[in-house]
Amino acid sequence: MSEFLGPLDHGRVPPAQQTRVGAFLVSLHGALARRLTLGLPLMFRHGWQTEWHSQLHREAEIATLMMRATAWIPDFQLPALCLGWEIAWLPQAAAGIADLSQGPWIDLAALAHAAHGAIRPAALLPVDADPQDAFVMALRRIEFESSRLIQAQIVFLKGPDLLPVREAVTAAVEQRHRQVRQAWEAMLTGIEVQLESKQSPRRA
Repeated sequence: MSEFLGPLDHGRVPPAQQTRVGAFLVSLHGALARRLTLGLPLMFRHGWQTEWHSQLHREAEIATLMMRATAWIPDFQLPALCLGWEIAWLPQAAAGIADLSQGPWIDLAALAHAAHGAIRPAALLPVDADPQDAFVMALRRIEFESSRLIQAQIVFLKGPDLLPVREAVTAAVEQRHRQVRQAWEAMLTGIEVQLESKQSPRRA
């Protein structure tokens, strides 16, 4: 087991590892884009909806970027893995939230917070990875975007409207962080990568 992707081939991540990592990120960010597309209204009435509108396009950009930047190869385990991931990203009831209009958005914000805060794809790259390689640049681009996109979740989750249910919100975020990180680590174990404690998640 290594803490980084590789061994590199002339600075490039092996296609088998690219395929697994790329599929995971396409699944996660694609799910966020779909949920935002279906959830946002045609007309906005709240300030946080403008943040989500921006995030919708960024999530779609990340998903399509990984589709194009990944060197895909056949992986017969991938259909079963993708099915498990897609099920995991489905909406979940937020415990302790009585307002049915708030619950889905709290869960979505918690999942997005985990997608951009619980995992760090670029931290898996060895120092000698080719900086001009498409897959390497895509992972670093996601790292850069995540530091900005997580602000949208912070604005919503720490907003005044959710003060009465702050404990339930915190519990929802922590649960989604555990779920995403466990799925991420299990995927990495399958490609012989073991995370080290120094690859710490972001905190809000």
